[in-house]
Amino acid sequence: MNTELQMHNDIYCTFYLSPPPEMSEIKATVVYPATEKHIQKYLRQEVHLIRESWEDYKNITLPFIQSQSFSIQWVYNILQKKAEADRIVHENPDPSNGFVLVPDLKWNQNQLEDLYLIALVHRRDIKSLRDLTAEHLPLLRNILQEGKEAIVKRFGVPSSQLRIYLHYQPSYQHLHVHFTALGYDAPGSSVERAHLLADVIDNLAMDSLYYQKRALTFPLRADEPLFKKFQEAGKV
Repeated sequence: MNTELQMHNDIYCTFYLSPPPEMSEIKATVVYPATEKHIQKYLRQEVHLIRESWEDYKNITLPFIQSQSFSIQWVYNILQKKAEADRIVHENPDPSNGFVLVPDLKWNQNQLEDLYLIALVHRRDIKSLRDLTAEHLPLLRNILQEGKEAIVKRFGVPSSQLRIYLHYQPSYQHLHVHFTALGYDAPGSSVERAHLLADVIDNLAMDSLYYQKRALTFPLRADEPLFKKFQEAGKV
């Protein structure tokens, strides 16, 4: 480590530090070719909170989702082991109640402080939290239990130090669950978007139609087409 003194005043010093090359690598994730939606996802924009009733979901959100052609082929490639097969941490192959657990691309797997994995379900008929009913409890319980066991076995991180949650709205319409280190301020882990998997399971156990009855709050950027749909409907 090379050090260069910039300022010294009593007990305070400022140094410029230059780490050796082997310690200064940069991890980059490339999306190519990127669609306009990909580009907008990474731009800083004004954000608004939407309070979506079940009627809003049926009349505004669902028709919008169905009109989009945002490809999730990369998800199917993982599930079919056409890509990232060597990155799979755990798999339950059951077609109805199974899933694949893989490291998120944001995690370089070099340290546990920002541990981040994703569970992708094998089923293709569940888009998001809104589709879940008590029928899906065996699937959700498998993800919760097996995911925790796989992470403690592979990485030594106990379940008490994991944040396990779903996003609503999700960034892609194929049910997936996030596993992050509890001490890591992961993108999208804030209260307005994250729903703890254990809470989702309890809610569905109490009422099979819980997520078809209640209003859900989520953030939308001002430039997102879905936000414009809510504006046109007079909901913002």
